[in-house]
Amino acid sequence: MRRWPALGVVLAVLWLFVRGIELTPVLIAEEFLIGLAIGLPIAFVFRRFYATEFALAGTLRIVPYVGLYLAVFAKELIVANVDVVYRVLSPSMPIEPDVVAVPLRVESDVAITTIANSITLTPGTLTMDYDDATNTLYVHGITGRNRKGVLAPIRTWEDYALVIFDEDASPDDTPPAPRGDLGGD
Repeated sequence: MRRWPALGVVLAVLWLFVRGIELTPVLIAEEFLIGLAIGLPIAFVFRRFYATEFALAGTLRIVPYVGLYLAVFAKELIVANVDVVYRVLSPSMPIEPDVVAVPLRVESDVAITTIANSITLTPGTLTMDYDDATNTLYVHGITGRNRKGVLAPIRTWEDYALVIFDEDASPDDTPPAPRGDLGGD
C-alpha cells in the first residue's frame, strides 16, 4: 500500500490550519487544492523515509515514557536555570568546572543525539564530544567535580530513552563504568 498519497492529504489538511482561512466552502476548497498541490509532491519526494509498517501498540506503549522524559527534562531545565542564576548573582558560590565521561547504554544515533541535546540545552552543562569506540559522551559542567550531580539527570533521561527508542539494553541494566574518566569523584 502506498502511504505517500494519504500523507499528501494530511499535509493539505494541515495547510488549511496553517493558512487560518475563513470557513466558507469556496475558500476551504481553494486552499485545500493548494495544500494538495504542495503536500503531494512533498509526500512523494520523502516517501522512502516512511516506515514500512506502523505499530500502533508500540507507539502507544512509548507515549508515557516520552511524557516522563519531557517532564524530567523540564524539571532539570528549571532547576539548572535557577542554579546558574544563583551562581551568577552569588559570587561566593563555588564554580568548579570539569569534564565528566558518561558511558552510555543507548546505542542508536537518534537516542544518543537526543540525550546529548538534552544535556546541552540544560544550563551549566555542555556535551563536548562523543567517542564512538567507547560509546561515551564527554560533558562539561560548571559543577563537574560533583560527578554524581552531573550523571543523575543523564541516567534518568537514558532510562526513558532506552524504552522510547527500543534499545537492546534495559533501564534495569547497570550503566557501564567510565574508562579514563576525566572528571572528579
